[in-house]
Amino acid sequence: MAEVVLHGVDKAFKATQAVSGLDLAIADGEFVVLLGPTGAGKTTTLRLIAGLEKPDAGSIQIGGRDVTRLDPASRDVAFVFQQYSLYPHLTVFENLAFPLRSPSRRVPEDQIRRRVEEVAKLVRIHHKLENRSTKLSGGEMQRVAIGRALVRKPSIFLMDEPLSSLDAKLRGDLRLELKRIQSELGATVLYVTHDQIEAMTMADRIGILAEGRLVQVGTPRQIYTEPANLHVAARLGQPAINLLPVGLLPDGGAPTGAKTVGARTEHLAIERSANGHADGKVDWVEHLGDQNHLHVTIGDRKLITLTDTETPLRNGDPVTIRLRNPLFFDGEGNRIRGGSI
Repeated sequence: MAEVVLHGVDKAFKATQAVSGLDLAIADGEFVVLLGPTGAGKTTTLRLIAGLEKPDAGSIQIGGRDVTRLDPASRDVAFVFQQYSLYPHLTVFENLAFPLRSPSRRVPEDQIRRRVEEVAKLVRIHHKLENRSTKLSGGEMQRVAIGRALVRKPSIFLMDEPLSSLDAKLRGDLRLELKRIQSELGATVLYVTHDQIEAMTMADRIGILAEGRLVQVGTPRQIYTEPANLHVAARLGQPAINLLPVGLLPDGGAPTGAKTVGARTEHLAIERSANGHADGKVDWVEHLGDQNHLHVTIGDRKLITLTDTETPLRNGDPVTIRLRNPLFFDGEGNRIRGGSI
């Protein structure tokens, strides 16, 4: 495995600036997730590292070697796509062995068998080695696709939303498997997704992309608790952070220049009004099994927060709301530190 460094990377497609001034360092053995909506530049970044696209400016290094102008075959990277891209006429064994049988590698057949069996056990598909890929479930096919990337021990694994086409349970299972495999191998992984749960559960660090720019990089906890701006704050958290104008709720401790209050569940204390004063009204208690979503109206604004399953609040109840150390943002959407709420 190897360190990967991007410095000042730009890429445009005609009038569309897909990636702009991208600086990113991925340490040897690190699992980094790029998180952002469609069109943020996630897949283009992977393709630039893989050599499938050439940057308009900037440099890319893998393991201390400048690969900016090298072709994909010379970069020693493995790409796992959203679609499985298996050879349907080949068995699982043959699909896994395919990268090792390249004429440029000339790996002896006994070594190929040992390596394929080793990787098949790692991705827990060893019992299906003689099956054709068309006889596999979606989860099994994605395990084979991941195994085919693992089999040749590249410098970095590039993963483009590899779990997005699976159902929720399979995604949960394979998230755990993928993180286990990465930890066991000490693999360097750059993984892109729009799914915040994947980012929070798998990443050592998360990079937030917006319109081709890397807005913030940090641990999942840092990104969640210390967002640089409104865009970052909105990327993580379920339910999504509530963005309210300063003054809608009592906020005498708001710092100078604050225009927006960001309130997550942990920033809110909500209880039924007992003295005739109410800040808002309960619209709906949404039952989710192990927890509830509480929907509240404050003036013309809506607020959603988590509450426990034993909440005494009911639809239509008047409520008082207190803020507890919320986040503040200025008129440009940038985070302002401070405040005494």
